[in-house]
Amino acid sequence: MKKPLVGALFAVLLLGAGAAPAAAETLDRPAPHPVVKAVKPQPAVKAVDFAGTVALSNCSGSVVRVASSKPTDPALVLSNGHCLESGFPAPGQVVVDKPSTRTFTLLNASGGNAGTLKASKIAYGTMTDTDASLYQLTSTYAQIESSYQIKALELSAARPAQGGAITVVSGYWKRTYSCAVDGFAYRIKEGAWTWKDSVRYTPACKTIGGTSGSPVIDNATGKVVAVNNTGNESGGRCTDNNPCEVDETGNVTVRKGINYAQQTYTIVPCVGAGNKIDLGRPGCTLPKP
Repeated sequence: MKKPLVGALFAVLLLGAGAAPAAAETLDRPAPHPVVKAVKPQPAVKAVDFAGTVALSNCSGSVVRVASSKPTDPALVLSNGHCLESGFPAPGQVVVDKPSTRTFTLLNASGGNAGTLKASKIAYGTMTDTDASLYQLTSTYAQIESSYQIKALELSAARPAQGGAITVVSGYWKRTYSCAVDGFAYRIKEGAWTWKDSVRYTPACKTIGGTSGSPVIDNATGKVVAVNNTGNESGGRCTDNNPCEVDETGNVTVRKGINYAQQTYTIVPCVGAGNKIDLGRPGCTLPKP
């Protein structure tokens, strides 16, 4: 998994200057009349930025809502189960309604620090079947928007599409990764943990430690479709930091350098009135304690 970080290492981006294009040859002949074609306007796609993402002490995350969330509801922060301050939940363990005073640095659109948010509890957390945590905050969505002019990201209720363009937005590193959904792994096994129906990225998303918990944004809708959580770092087989894919027949595939996320549409049916996580709601399939 994209293990939580204790310290940060910074890379330097070197920019190369491009060569100027050669001048076009001028011929002594009449210029042809230009052909003017009507251009059909295309619907604008909202650019993905950092607004609504957060930095944890060791991971990334985001302020999220579902379509039915109300402005007066206490806001939720999405991250990974393995990013919990209490450590990795054991296989089969589910954390529900555990008091927490954890703080989160809220980012604005450009990646600047907008303010600090505080948790009241871990509403939900697990590393079984998925790798997700939801913190309930002491602030409502309306209070966050009023104080910082930042809206929460919406969790999509739809499964992401194979081939769809996505952006992984890391609040910890203040960095984005752009790629596409390469496909879905029936099972991902990493050490003692197993995750179901995981998103596999195309190779362009080279996520690193500290990107754990980053929201995965569908570029077309601007909604969260997954939460970034792991990648095979050195080609190991089903070991810590080297997850493997297991298909329906038990065949194992190792993809060195490929990274993964856990789908979040399964969270949506579990969010009830007042943003309460209700594991007994119809359609909720998240693991229960």
